[in-house]
Amino acid sequence: MSARRGDASPPARWRLWAAFAGLFVSLALVWYLVRDPAASHEVAYSVAYGWIRDGKVRSLELSREVMEGRLAAPELVDGTSIQTFHSAVPAQDDTLMPLLHAHDVALHVHEEAGGAGRFLVSLLPWLLVIGGWWWWSARMRGSPLGGGLPQPLRHRARRFDGEATSATKFADVAGLGGAKRDLEEIVTYLKDPDRITALGAKVPRGVLLVGPPGTGKTLIARAVAGEADVPFFSITGSEFIELFVGVGAARVRELFADAKAAAPSIVFIDELDAVGRVRGAGIGGGHDEREQTLDQLLAEMDGFDRRDQVIVLAATNRPDVLDPALLRPGRFDRRVVIDLPALAARRDILAVHVRDKPLAPAVDLDEIAAMTPGFSGADLANLINEAALHALREHHAQIEAGDVSAAYDKIVLGDPRDARLDPDERQRVATHEAGHAVAAWASPNVEPPRRISILPRGMALGATEQAARDRHVTTRRELEARLAVLLAGHAAELLVLGEASTGAEHDLRSAMRLAEDMVAHYGMSDALGPVYYEHHERDVFLGHRIATDGGPSETTVHAIERAARDLITQARTAATAVLERHRATLDAL
Repeated sequence: MSARRGDASPPARWRLWAAFAGLFVSLALVWYLVRDPAASHEVAYSVAYGWIRDGKVRSLELSREVMEGRLAAPELVDGTSIQTFHSAVPAQDDTLMPLLHAHDVALHVHEEAGGAGRFLVSLLPWLLVIGGWWWWSARMRGSPLGGGLPQPLRHRARRFDGEATSATKFADVAGLGGAKRDLEEIVTYLKDPDRITALGAKVPRGVLLVGPPGTGKTLIARAVAGEADVPFFSITGSEFIELFVGVGAARVRELFADAKAAAPSIVFIDELDAVGRVRGAGIGGGHDEREQTLDQLLAEMDGFDRRDQVIVLAATNRPDVLDPALLRPGRFDRRVVIDLPALAARRDILAVHVRDKPLAPAVDLDEIAAMTPGFSGADLANLINEAALHALREHHAQIEAGDVSAAYDKIVLGDPRDARLDPDERQRVATHEAGHAVAAWASPNVEPPRRISILPRGMALGATEQAARDRHVTTRRELEARLAVLLAGHAAELLVLGEASTGAEHDLRSAMRLAEDMVAHYGMSDALGPVYYEHHERDVFLGHRIATDGGPSETTVHAIERAARDLITQARTAATAVLERHRATLDAL
């Protein structure tokens, strides 16, 4: 069963409702004592005096400063029909009382409250303001009288206990063998801390899970809690941040207080970079609320008592922007890299996601794993789900191989478009894609073509898909061959049709980015040599860039662009030579 730790207990809720009720009654009392007679219409004293003189007033309530009267019949005042009125009473008018007696007006005289009463009435609003401020401060300090932070400002961590925690085990997490080995020590410490302390070892109190989105960081964190069978507090970094400075720090304090009270327990902070970015970054200074929240998080993690069995797991896909103080040993002692799954891991992940789905015998999970390099665990789950939806649309009793292929095309290429190309456009698209395919087929240094399409899908008018494989290291010769394949579509249009078109835009953008990386990042330029420059680095915040490094000089940038342009020109020349050698194959295709 899962429950939110942030929810107020029944006594706290009763205190909160009682406080609101008392405030409402006090405000109502103040309104009653100092209210204006707004139910009646305000008129000039001369008008009211004339009504009394003419015998139109039936009754009158008189105090020292105000008189309220009721007319015998409605009167028209400023276009409004009224029957009750009020007016100020002048300090000296000896003719009013005889006039009232002469016209037999029913008179009620009200004595005003004495000096003490007026003083209490004027003091009551200030007492309410001071009392409200004291009550709010007590709640912010977490005193027993206040019951902790107000509900809207309490920490928003979800607490999972019992069955909700134990529902996820290491067996439910496929393809993360290395991460499991690194986290088994955490499970051992939470279940049997004496085994660790007997050897004199100190278990990591903070573990940072680093990896691309969708690789299973949250899942492996829940599996640790499930294996250890301990309470699991889950929160994202952005849920600490609030408009008011100091609220985030209070939430951090309260979260760790709850985790220590429930120890042994796990605190999981997802998207840590939302709260843990480098302090002082940004033009004109940092973000006060975020930095105070980070300072409190640093203090809580540094102040852990070794007897507190509280483990902090955090996940991020941007470890480069985290504050160095957060990453030092003693806070996050261990960094676990959760990378994109390899071939065998993808096969295991697919097996997990198809356990409850009917598969046709022709569906080969090994083949699906081979065609999906670069897919994360979340991508593979989405692939199987899209295949199931396609089978539903086609009224299939089982998920067939064609459903998986259609789902793959939908994810990678997009949905088919209704756009129709005229014959000239179809010829140009076919020539362009044939150029890519022939160049890939003729080169031994790139993956061979797997499938070619000239049907518009997604944002593309056509596509050439190569047989992908897992790669960890790529040589210069292979990158140059990849550049030639990217430029082959442009070269084919020039060779066959005599001129290029706008259809090569995406290829040129990809080729230029790859060439710049070869020159500035991989040291593959004869002109610049084995150097590394942060060329076109996409910093997450401008202030950090300004404060640390201005990047390469303009002369170096020009040299990088010139060297990248030379690589692009050489690649197009090589692609043209390949297409000329295989012109018959190109024309046939």
